[in-house]
Amino acid sequence: MEISSLAESSSSSSGILDDSLFQQWPVNPKRITTSNSQAQEHVLAERKRREKLSQRFIALSALVPALKKMDKATVLGDAAKYMKQLQDKVKILEEQSKKTSIPSVNESLVFVKKHEQNSSSSSSDESFPEIKARLCNKEVLITIHCVKRKGVVEKAVSMIEKLHLSAINTSVMSFGDSALSITVHAQRDEEFDTNMKELVDDLYAVVS
Repeated sequence: MEISSLAESSSSSSGILDDSLFQQWPVNPKRITTSNSQAQEHVLAERKRREKLSQRFIALSALVPALKKMDKATVLGDAAKYMKQLQDKVKILEEQSKKTSIPSVNESLVFVKKHEQNSSSSSSDESFPEIKARLCNKEVLITIHCVKRKGVVEKAVSMIEKLHLSAINTSVMSFGDSALSITVHAQRDEEFDTNMKELVDDLYAVVS
């Protein structure tokens, strides 16, 4: 009897010890819910990123001419080659533009018209008017030396505006007792289609 009771006591105490060793802490259900929610958000974000990336590749493939394959490696490779071709074309066009563009200030187009003075005349007024027009890109510099007369400046400026030039700055100075020096810095409008010779001829007719 004593032996059996001791065995039962030993086995029962051993069972209690084993249960305590394998006992687990209670799991917080909120922590599981939060973890699952974060995992779902990560999956959705990754899915959106891949969809956006696929859309970008489709848009890029539409810009590359003669694309034979639609896999990402081919699209990127052909796009890089196409960009290099475009850069080379831009360089060629820039070089051609420099060669054919309107000259710089030192090489601008200039047209001068002077009055043909008679050899028998000694009057200084006989050398007027003298008109010089200088073109540089979209700007025109006009210099007029003429006889001082009433309204001559207004007529010259009016003609300049009629030829689709917008005066930026106008200066008038007396040159001697009977002459004027008129300088007009103007900018070409979109409708301007007059060459320098025609411009000078029109001004010559006004100030003569």
